[in-house]
Amino acid sequence: MNIVDFDFWMFIAGLGIFLFGMFHLENGLKGLAGNSFKRLLQKFTNKRWKGILSGAFITAILQSSSLVTLLVLAFLGGGMISLQNSLGVVFGANLGTTVTAWIVATVGFKLNITDLSFPFLAIGTLSYLLLDSRPVLKNWGSFLIGFGLLFLGLDFMKTSIENIADQVDLSLYANLGLWVFLFVGLIITVLIQSSSAMIVIVLSALNAELITIHQSVAMIIGANIGTTSTLIIASVNGTADKKRLAAANVIFNLVAGTVSFLLLKQLVYFTLHFLRIEEPLMALVFLNTTINLIGIVLFFPFIPAFARFMNNRFRKSEPSGISLYIKNVDPAVSDIALKALNNEILRVYSLTEQFILDCLLVRKDERNKISGFKNIFRAEKNLLEIYNQLKSIEDEITDYYTQIQKFNLSESEADLTAGYMIRLRSMIIAAKNIKDVIPNIKEMSQSEDKLALEVLKQLQDFAVQNLTKLNQLSKQGKAQDEIADLQSKYEKFYNLTIDFLYKNIPDKALRGVAVSSVTNAIKKTVSSLEDLTTSVINLEFAKGAGLKEK
Repeated sequence: MNIVDFDFWMFIAGLGIFLFGMFHLENGLKGLAGNSFKRLLQKFTNKRWKGILSGAFITAILQSSSLVTLLVLAFLGGGMISLQNSLGVVFGANLGTTVTAWIVATVGFKLNITDLSFPFLAIGTLSYLLLDSRPVLKNWGSFLIGFGLLFLGLDFMKTSIENIADQVDLSLYANLGLWVFLFVGLIITVLIQSSSAMIVIVLSALNAELITIHQSVAMIIGANIGTTSTLIIASVNGTADKKRLAAANVIFNLVAGTVSFLLLKQLVYFTLHFLRIEEPLMALVFLNTTINLIGIVLFFPFIPAFARFMNNRFRKSEPSGISLYIKNVDPAVSDIALKALNNEILRVYSLTEQFILDCLLVRKDERNKISGFKNIFRAEKNLLEIYNQLKSIEDEITDYYTQIQKFNLSESEADLTAGYMIRLRSMIIAAKNIKDVIPNIKEMSQSEDKLALEVLKQLQDFAVQNLTKLNQLSKQGKAQDEIADLQSKYEKFYNLTIDFLYKNIPDKALRGVAVSSVTNAIKKTVSSLEDLTTSVINLEFAKGAGLKEK
């Protein structure tokens, strides 16, 4: 072969145009239907098989397994999807990427694709450049540019390879083992970071009869393994969840690739002679899909066990901090980041609610009367330590809020995040108020003074009753007036309890407990409940203003 006859720069230009087309196609689709796909991905992942189908479908549309994996990571970190179901999505995404090969094989090698690309490029470029004020049309323009560039790049690669096809003696490669072609497919895919582009290269080589069907399948297997490098690179300094997904994807493709490589000759024979798919290009894309299906069939029964296995890996890479949701979600994915922030705020509310009860020394049997409460902190835990944990979570949320602001938020999203922070501040103030009277409450509970104990009992009953009611109203999502009415009762309770205390002091003189300690406990307990109620009202106000939690 005269290597000079190979138009190297035409081939590289074609590859670059193809990859740039993928970029525009992905961006256009993200703008047109990104949120819809995110909702679909979140909704249809409660079962393993749903996760696989959702991952395959969305990847087939968006043409980016990397984008789908990023969304899965965000959902996983935000507690919206389990690792078990996220594995199903990632496995399905591998299957979805094969759609590119089907499109190229059925259209790209049967039509004059250069002429086909011109209308897409013309309309798309003009729309993208001239309709900046119309986001939907601009995104359609990006999509059309991507579609046109895909076929233009394909034509460049196909032409450059065809120019040397008749100068290549295939007998020179006959003695090379198929593992060499697998290795070549793997290396090239790692270098160009796109299995779709690698498949196009292999299809072009097969179409020009540079390689045989067996050699092309070996290269495709290598490409499937090589494409895992993208996620591996992204996970190097990533969270434990990102490393788990990357490792799971590597294991999936290694197992599927190894089994397929060992059965390569049988799979090709079955396709060509049993299914009678005699056209090489169609046979190759069919086998590409089959390889990924083999992996899914092999892993599907073991996904729960595999998820448990992966959960025990990379423990040292767990994000630092005591927040539960936000530390695992990239703030760049704004809508999912807002959902994680909302979940974290709800968690702080529950912790503050429980902290108030623990500070008031509400007994276990009384605490169990409150619907939905979880014994998050053990009773013997130091209350000041719990308060410091709440303060630490506040600091983490504030830092996360600052990071979110660096990205382009809509006006409603910006207002919603500000509302979250106001609500958070109210909850921490509520915790501080009750924390300040821990010594007073302890003094009252340990005294033998009947009046002090009776006042403490009133405080405990009032807190249990009103926290239960507040919890119920906040979950209804449309109880602003009722919550405001609840808040108005606090002043009345304060006045009645103070009046009760002073009226009974002459008959039941306090022994060992200062009156100031009791009045302080009453005042701070009521203030704590008022502030917690204020945090719920802030949330209701945000909803009333037309802001919906993501």
